[in-house]
Amino acid sequence: MNVLRTIYLTSIFQSVHPNSKTFWRIARSRSTEDFESAPYVVTLLSSSLWVYYGITKPGGLLVATVNGVGVVMEAVYVTLFLLFATPQLRAKTAVLVAALDVGFLGAVVLVTSLAVHGSLRVMVIGTICACLNVFMYGSPLAAMKTVITTKSVEYMPFFLSFFLFLNGGIWTVYAILDKDIFLGTPNGIGFILGTVQLILYLIYVNAKASKQLGDSHEEEWQHQRLINSNSEHEADEEAHI
Repeated sequence: MNVLRTIYLTSIFQSVHPNSKTFWRIARSRSTEDFESAPYVVTLLSSSLWVYYGITKPGGLLVATVNGVGVVMEAVYVTLFLLFATPQLRAKTAVLVAALDVGFLGAVVLVTSLAVHGSLRVMVIGTICACLNVFMYGSPLAAMKTVITTKSVEYMPFFLSFFLFLNGGIWTVYAILDKDIFLGTPNGIGFILGTVQLILYLIYVNAKASKQLGDSHEEEWQHQRLINSNSEHEADEEAHI
């Protein structure tokens, strides 16, 4: 029970914390700026499917509850895009919501409810959830590629990497205890990717600091060179006079 309580509370914290800064930034400025709505729309779909999986699977109340919080949070973010995004992005968001969060989700619920029964239904829903989660890990992979290419962690925030690691690790432990391959597979991948991101962060955060220090030294050197050049010029003028 203590293990389950720890998983529950930590997962709730994880679902709220990483995006809260973005939430307040959009709410205060009443603008979505350059943020894209697609990740939030897809995450809303993923959380909704996991809620359905948790409801369908015997003993899956924890999965349904935690992801239910995720559904509420992602619904708030998507609503912000529908309210404050530019007309073009607002239309794009509405289309994505209609296609994925309403159309695709509704189709999955309808088909699995009418055409699939018993343990096979749990297997089908779990497979869909796991595949979608694996697909969503394309974003961390892209972030890691950017870090390696630019040798900078500017576009890979520490807390997002940390919570990817934490969330993946916690749910992997839960999946092992519950013998749930559908939870274990995507979250195991998330745990590995989160670990790699943290390692990259440790490697390149100092490289970034060194680069900034080097740039600072170069600016100081150029400034000193300019001062010396001006001093020499003034000395030449005085000698000429």
